[in-house]
Amino acid sequence: MDTALTVFTLVCAMLVFLMTPGLAFFYGGLSRKKNVGNTMIMSFLAIGLTVFIWMICGFSIAFGSQFSPEDGFLGQIIGGFDQLFLANTDTMAIDSSVEGLPDMVFAAFQGAFATITVGIITGSVAGRFKFGAIAAFLTAWIILVYTPLAHMVWGGGLIGGTIGALDFAGGDVVHISSGVTGLVLCILAGHRRGYGNYSYRAHNVPFVALGAGLLWFGWMGFNGGSALAVDDGVAGIALVNTLAASAAAMLSWMVTDKIATGHTTLVGAATGLVAGLVVITPAAGFVATWAALIMGIVVAPICYFAISWMKKKIGYDDALDAFGCHGVGGIVGGILTGLFCVPELSWTDHGGLFYTGDASLLLSQLLGIVITIVFVTIMTLIIGLIVKACFRGSLVVSPDDEAAGLDKAVHGETAYPAFDGLD
Repeated sequence: MDTALTVFTLVCAMLVFLMTPGLAFFYGGLSRKKNVGNTMIMSFLAIGLTVFIWMICGFSIAFGSQFSPEDGFLGQIIGGFDQLFLANTDTMAIDSSVEGLPDMVFAAFQGAFATITVGIITGSVAGRFKFGAIAAFLTAWIILVYTPLAHMVWGGGLIGGTIGALDFAGGDVVHISSGVTGLVLCILAGHRRGYGNYSYRAHNVPFVALGAGLLWFGWMGFNGGSALAVDDGVAGIALVNTLAASAAAMLSWMVTDKIATGHTTLVGAATGLVAGLVVITPAAGFVATWAALIMGIVVAPICYFAISWMKKKIGYDDALDAFGCHGVGGIVGGILTGLFCVPELSWTDHGGLFYTGDASLLLSQLLGIVITIVFVTIMTLIIGLIVKACFRGSLVVSPDDEAAGLDKAVHGETAYPAFDGLD
């Protein structure tokens, strides 16, 4: 056992787990006052469901070794069922996942990634989804979408192994998957009551800032820990690039906001920060710092455009902009990885187009993104339609419950009681 690597990964796992409560504050602040409790509890639901399923079968499907990619198509899609209930990890055994790292620790670290991914999805349907329906959907999604995708990208499967696409910490697995899923779900759910007529503004801006800060802090473990090594300097590169891209994107968003609206807002700064974190995720350990700065500068206006114009033009109601920030930002990050990947840092034989003049990696990145989008879209649509049928043909609460607010109607509590002596 590599003691230093084990301790490093444990700390990073704790940082990544902190991100989901941070997401609860970020999303809760962005939501309407009458729905803040419902919005935040969906993030906590993501923690409970994901950890439970990850321990039972998720880790095995994603990183098991029953099926080998070289043995056929099944091994390209899933790892197998040889580590159900974290079998073979209960004695801190060191298997083949990461040299020197106990499988139990690796399972915890990857479980944290699955948790934040599931939490991100819930932002798209905030304020209208039936709680039972989102619980049923997420349960199936974790098993049928996230775990196979993690294997395809990080388990040596179709995308990361056969195609050779690079994803350092979750551009495909975390951000594109959650963003695209959110887009499909919000289309299936339909618009919120009064959408297009009412102004939906953040009800608690300090919550948004607090959540963004927790996400920023946790993201250091998210990207830095994905090096899964402490002796080659890649973890340091990933952490510095994470800081660089997020800072650049935040500043870029502020400038874009000022040009577009005449104001620089705290909500905008926090959103730009997150967009920068998203764009660098697939590239964190592969690019130079100057490239990370460019990626941050570029992603902010693209995501701003997606949120402020494209959403209105197409007409989908992505409540908290999971697709506009995570889906779009993840796609941009994956493409730019194909341009800026330093050849010496690449996991494959190919470097970025900027360095080599060879488009092989860029084409692999594009193909990996396309496969991710198609796979996630089809599976999300199938799961969503089945869940919709099981809930009497509707994924959303009644108009009366939506008008009253999901905190009272669904959970029987309010985030801000009156405290008049009767509460």
